[in-house]
Amino acid sequence: MKPTSIEVARLAGVSRTTVSFVLNNVKKSGISEATRLKVLNAAAELGYEPNAAAQSLASGSSATIGLVLPDIQHLYVDAFLARVVASVAEESRAQNMKLLIESTDGEASQNYRRLAKSGRVDGLIVVNPREGDYRELSEINRLFMPLVAFGSPSRSIATGYEFSTTGSNNFVNAKLAVNHLIQLGHKKIAHIGFASSTFASVHSRERGWLSALEEAGLEQYAVKEFANLSADSGYQACLRLLQKNTPFSAIFVGNDTVAFGVIKALSDKGLKVPEDVAIVGYDDIPLANYAPIRLTTIKTFPEEHGQKSVAMLLEQLNGNTAATHHRIESQLIVRDSCGPKLTT
Repeated sequence: MKPTSIEVARLAGVSRTTVSFVLNNVKKSGISEATRLKVLNAAAELGYEPNAAAQSLASGSSATIGLVLPDIQHLYVDAFLARVVASVAEESRAQNMKLLIESTDGEASQNYRRLAKSGRVDGLIVVNPREGDYRELSEINRLFMPLVAFGSPSRSIATGYEFSTTGSNNFVNAKLAVNHLIQLGHKKIAHIGFASSTFASVHSRERGWLSALEEAGLEQYAVKEFANLSADSGYQACLRLLQKNTPFSAIFVGNDTVAFGVIKALSDKGLKVPEDVAIVGYDDIPLANYAPIRLTTIKTFPEEHGQKSVAMLLEQLNGNTAATHHRIESQLIVRDSCGPKLTT
């Protein structure tokens, strides 16, 4: 019987995808010269015919990355997410990889596993997983294929689950935003999360907000609501927050898109930003610097995150399967929506 790509991969000590990249001479795959030679030597030793490589490997490697979103509808409303997806698409194309975009649409565990077993993709980039997804993602990474989770906390938080993650440090960044408000003299600081707190990144920002309040002795004033990524959901969340009749002078909002809805709701209720309520957002979307009230926010570099997600996945496809956790440092961008330091 003729040798197979699986046997070549086993002898060379690499993945089938790496064999495919080497024997099909895929450019910019990130494969080292030493690894390339190991594959070529293994193929020669087994008598694997390079001329038949593309056809033989077609069933073993799709040269496709699967990008999994929690809900495809989020692309319509979340400016940050759209930039992440665009950067993943550009980087995948630069690496001669195709990109397949899927969404879990509320059935994460079943859809993750179905895609992983379908043979349509070589690896997964999962955007904004829920904390309840950790066990399934860990199992998929262990049993089926390489995986990178974007917007997930590090392994120290996701205790017991071993898969690679990338994104900003949501907890630290939220504290940075809230501490800025505290330094301006605000003592009653509300929070509006950008989505359900079941999402890991939303929960981490919520924890950062509360930690900053606790360290300043202000936790007794904590009041919160949650939106659903869109500006309209931010508008509705702010109305619910106001209906609680708990006084606040500032709001830390979980993302900029939601923050603009919050500002509109405050305006409709006769409250001015920043004179009556100071606002800090998160993400620094392009509109943040050009809106009538320029938004103070956390800058998080979505294009770099997307590129890094692809790079981390390719490292795994090339045989480096150890879980890694990458964080890109963010910045507080101070604009108009917080106003000056309080005088009373």
